[in-house]
Amino acid sequence: MTIKNIQTQNLALFQSISGSRSFGLATENSDTDIRGVYYIPKEEFFGLHYTPQISNETNDITYYEIGRFVELLQKNNPNILEILASPEDCIQHKNPLMDLLKPEDFLSKLCKDTFAGYAISQIKKAKGLNKKILNPIDKERKSILDFCYILQNQGSIPLKKWLREFPSSGGVSEGRGGLVQEKCGLVNIDNTKGMFALFYDQSGDLNYKGIIQNEEANQVSVSSVPKEEKSIAFLFCNLDAYSTYCKDYREYWKWVSERNEDRYNVNQNHGQNYDSKNMMHTIRLLQSCEQIFKTSSLNIRVENRDELLDIKAGNWSYEQVMKKAEDLIKSIEYYHSVSALPDEPDVEKTTKILIEIRENLYS
Repeated sequence: MTIKNIQTQNLALFQSISGSRSFGLATENSDTDIRGVYYIPKEEFFGLHYTPQISNETNDITYYEIGRFVELLQKNNPNILEILASPEDCIQHKNPLMDLLKPEDFLSKLCKDTFAGYAISQIKKAKGLNKKILNPIDKERKSILDFCYILQNQGSIPLKKWLREFPSSGGVSEGRGGLVQEKCGLVNIDNTKGMFALFYDQSGDLNYKGIIQNEEANQVSVSSVPKEEKSIAFLFCNLDAYSTYCKDYREYWKWVSERNEDRYNVNQNHGQNYDSKNMMHTIRLLQSCEQIFKTSSLNIRVENRDELLDIKAGNWSYEQVMKKAEDLIKSIEYYHSVSALPDEPDVEKTTKILIEIRENLYS
């Protein structure tokens, strides 16, 4: 089954322009997305070749088989409910059987999880993006040595600095001053976390393991130190901070490798620390959710086009967008609590509607 099959075999039940054009948010650069519903020939439906969904290579044209379409409606999938609620001026084709499927038979309190839940996940992503843009992480990865400190007087100094500046005295000098971590030996200090006594073997005869054995090490090494040896310092390794850094490093450079450069450059140009297009749609989605619980209906054509496009253009600060999102979430919580909508769609009733549609198609 292909999109061409749907068109040439007249299998389409519904087809509509969707996305920004159906929301009333299209600009001169907006793409034209098409969403539709189809059915498969009877012999395929009863056979082994059921195809639930078909898209073209760029995903700007997608069709859902009628059974899959109803299944997703029963789950209150936002994208599918928005297709069913397409404005009349966007609908390109509609089989009369599709009139049996009405948004009010599917809208339920589940929309709080599907609409607002998804929007909240996007807000978290925007906060993460904001953090990444404001706090870039150097490509050169730090080692655990960067999270080690030497206790000194009433404070501490970074281990690397201490090694470089260690005084040329006491029989442990490496020439002009300074020590090398490879000749250090660490011993755990009882009843502490991350604390070690540090010893130094200038000759190398004691075979200390060093503070780390290689730059990729994710923990410090401990050595076997003779009892008569004297420690020259106490070291603290902040392993928790190192673990957090490693996680942030992985996430940041994964984001850099996967980010949409065109979208990222647009955001850089307008100077706001969030994905403005994504946040525009997040606000729109929250508004739809609020409307569902206020009115028990879904009208996807927005009433605040200029405001939403202003957000997309980056004319709102990150703090302003977050404030609007938080206010909408509070409103959704209230209207959800007083809504007369059912907790979930009537699966039995809507499944009977699907059966009626199939019976008409295959009779």
